[in-house]
Amino acid sequence: VQLVESGGGLVQPGGSLRLSCAVSGLTFSSYNMGWYRQAPGKEREFVAAIGTTGGNQQYRDSLKGRFTISRVNAESTMYLQMNSLKPEDTGVYYCNTATYYDGAYYPSGSWGQGTQVTVSS
Repeated sequence: VQLVESGGGLVQPGGSLRLSCAVSGLTFSSYNMGWYRQAPGKEREFVAAIGTTGGNQQYRDSLKGRFTISRVNAESTMYLQMNSLKPEDTGVYYCNTATYYDGAYYPSGSWGQGTQVTVSS
């Protein structure tokens, strides 16, 4: 299984980025997927997750309205559209498969290398 994140970079506050997660080695359409991030000196945290057919989306409360998760099963790719970025969004963003349990998503596979997002003027 390989998860390859891309699309990160340096952006000014208020700017936008679109992250991609290309997946190989598994039947992508059979897996819930999620985005997670880790800021410097902090624990990795949940960002957003999406069900196998694109529904049942969940977001970190503080990100609702700014971030949008999506997927294209035919391309085995998941996306994260990030708008109105803030300095506190800075971190390494990772994608992973996710298990849905008791109303929440939990990461369930191996981590990729992540993609760095830096929000700074």
